[in-house]
Amino acid sequence: MIRAQSPERSEVNESYQLIELLAEDDGERLDKYLAYRLAQLSRAQIQTLIRQGLVTVNGDIAKPSLRLEKGDVIRLQVPVVEKPAEPEPEAIPLCVLYEDDHVAVVDKPAGMVVHPAFGHQSGTLVNAVLARWPQIAAFAEPGRAGIVHRLDKETSGVILIAKTPLALTSLRAQFKARQVQKRYLALVEGIPGTTEGVINAPIGRDPQRRKQMSVLREGREAVTEFRVLETFAAHSLVEIWPKTGRTHQIRVHLAFIGHPVVGDTVYGRRKQTLKLPRHFLHATAVTFVSPGTGKTITVESPLPAALQDLLTVLRR
Repeated sequence: MIRAQSPERSEVNESYQLIELLAEDDGERLDKYLAYRLAQLSRAQIQTLIRQGLVTVNGDIAKPSLRLEKGDVIRLQVPVVEKPAEPEPEAIPLCVLYEDDHVAVVDKPAGMVVHPAFGHQSGTLVNAVLARWPQIAAFAEPGRAGIVHRLDKETSGVILIAKTPLALTSLRAQFKARQVQKRYLALVEGIPGTTEGVINAPIGRDPQRRKQMSVLREGREAVTEFRVLETFAAHSLVEIWPKTGRTHQIRVHLAFIGHPVVGDTVYGRRKQTLKLPRHFLHATAVTFVSPGTGKTITVESPLPAALQDLLTVLRR
């Protein structure tokens, strides 16, 4: 193991920060070493920098798997990202399914982005939450507004919001301990060969398509349970319980077993078999322990009309 050592040099120009490190021992993989030394960067971010040619060892562009030798000089050019502006409260209507002194549960519509990001600085759930519960801004992490998990833009359904510092600490601890239970409904292509099962396949950033996730041997643990509720001629309605919370987990796992979500143009079929302006994935329920009372609470969300109408057509 290479011991921690302060970088010899760190300087910033107009668009990149140059970081220089010196390896002390032999045998460590370059990407693992940098992830160990640079807490501000994830291993995925480091691997991206390496693949973009922004990391050199002894002056030569390196690969993530390069084995370091004692005395190797490592230089990174890390893009400097300007801090985005704090999101502004916006009076966007919210469907509140449950609320008490500490927690709220909202029904997010498809098409709404949860957190502000590049290209989505307004109209997000964060903007709406800050307007509905302005007191959250006093304690929540900037840009998070007490929202302790997320849903993809085109996924609808239940989202938990912490309204107090107590709730924020409690809900984060519950998620970390995997005590929060989430249930989803999805319409998938084809008919699975089993009525119920567990998908246990690690997920990581796709090395070729950086905006997508995929099943990778070196990815993070990802577990999804499912049960087939109803089958049609060429589709199935599936109930899903994700046991971990990886980005795009349900969509990636269902595509991995050959039954992608209907309407998912990223992980599913390019040519969709059914007409739907969004993908058919809905967070139907969430179960958690109330930070105020200690009681177990389950909040449910009905299927949106567009998804229910599609099922009605299939049943005919």
